[in-house]
Amino acid sequence: MYKRINLRVDMMVAEGLEEEALSLYSLRHHNALKSVGYREFFDFFDGRITRDKAIELIKRNTRRYAKRQMTWWGKDEEIRWFGPDEKEKIINYISNTLTS
Repeated sequence: MYKRINLRVDMMVAEGLEEEALSLYSLRHHNALKSVGYREFFDFFDGRITRDKAIELIKRNTRRYAKRQMTWWGKDEEIRWFGPDEKEKIINYISNTLTS
């Protein structure tokens, strides 16, 4: 999972996350913009950290957030978990759930 998160962050940066954050910089005081990705780039724009450090922190903080989500959702026994390559199992589960 960590490898996939790191690759996803690299993709987001390549697709313009930094530019998006810069366009929202003047609104950084809003709670919605204190989330992972924006917060780290805002620190970079403020000169507190380097660009490379911002990207490193985005990856780390995203991994931590994902771990907290897995812990939280893992406690719910009604959730049925599937891997991304389990298409047939997902379809069968949905079909069986709709017919019961």
